[in-house]
Amino acid sequence: MLYHLIQYLEKYYDIPGQHMFTSISFRTGSAFILALIVAMVFGRRIINRLQKMQIGETIRDLGMEDQLKKKGTPTMGGIIIILAILVPTLLFADLTNIYTILMLITTVWMGGIGFADDFLKIKHKNKDGLKGKFKIYGQIGLGLIVGLTLYLSPQAVIRENVEHIGSTQRVEEVSYKSENVKSTKTTIPFLKNNNLDYADAFKWAGEKAQKYGWILFVFMAILVVTAVSNSANLTDGMDGLASGSTAIIGVTLGVLAYLSGNINYAGYLNIMYIPGTGEMVIFAGALIGATIGFMWYNSYPAQVFMGDTGSLTLGGIIAVFAIAIHKELLIPILCGVFFVESLSVIIQRTYFKFTKKKYGEGRRIFLMTPLHHHFQVGGKSGIKAIINKPFNPVHESKLVVRFWLVGLILAALTIITLKIR
Repeated sequence: MLYHLIQYLEKYYDIPGQHMFTSISFRTGSAFILALIVAMVFGRRIINRLQKMQIGETIRDLGMEDQLKKKGTPTMGGIIIILAILVPTLLFADLTNIYTILMLITTVWMGGIGFADDFLKIKHKNKDGLKGKFKIYGQIGLGLIVGLTLYLSPQAVIRENVEHIGSTQRVEEVSYKSENVKSTKTTIPFLKNNNLDYADAFKWAGEKAQKYGWILFVFMAILVVTAVSNSANLTDGMDGLASGSTAIIGVTLGVLAYLSGNINYAGYLNIMYIPGTGEMVIFAGALIGATIGFMWYNSYPAQVFMGDTGSLTLGGIIAVFAIAIHKELLIPILCGVFFVESLSVIIQRTYFKFTKKKYGEGRRIFLMTPLHHHFQVGGKSGIKAIINKPFNPVHESKLVVRFWLVGLILAALTIITLKIR
């Protein structure tokens, strides 16, 4: 809104300093600072309100240190994150940009699903919440909206990079086709020609290959949204883990969006140029500021939990952001912490059900899942598991920092995949 007001004033009036609002870096910095302030200032008021409403987290006794002390800690703190994202984005971003619109829809959509889940948990005073199938329906719905919007919107286009090879030696020059085109191409890491076209899977279909490619793209959008939002939800089990990890991921996505939206940097890196994605950097700034500001209250010992209101929202944002900049295949690397956390749950449950059916008694691979609980419980807990080498439990605060460090390494690896081919 403020961005559009300045645009209007610039058109009719000569006001000093108004040209700053044309700068992505200025608006990103402003969005970050404002999100940080909103989260820290209004966060305290929201927490107090949640406490008065007696909206506390239900805690199960899993035998972990300091666990029961968290009982009654206010949940639904994801409201703080959502508010801190929406306010700066609405003020500083171009609201006519299709990517900005998609990110705002994602924030509200996934926030609504998470809010409904938390509300039902509090209402019925248990951990059941919203039925799993309704969460899946909501995630599928968002995936459809994102996939179909990128297919139908005239703003969602790319310019494909074309590398020039000299006659006697390789020439490091990249140019772009003269026209913007709709494309089902995405970035694939570590390969020289790193543009993968979903339509290539349907070459046998002839002229219909592109149409089938878009169907596959929409399916991938649904898969990525569902997987990442659920993985973020599983990761939200320790104070500051999900919010800190998301801040790291947000920085990386912001860098990737800026590079993809700048024709000079995209040409230097030999990646596809995606006009308009520069506006997503403003949203990334708001996301980073919101998650860091939330950690003011969510770091150990947490004064508030984000609940599904926050975790599902953050997962959905990461997924849609990556899809919009055609970097969804980098998610297993960038979101490696989320990926391993959800994979540990899948492996544990699958093995438990298999052994129960075969031996009449379920057996474990990990001491407890998601994976962070495995290290939190420790190998001397007496729980029987395949990976049960005796080790002392790792304190929650130290474990969170170590997961952040792993996330930083994966974020750096994600960025350098643009050059390692």
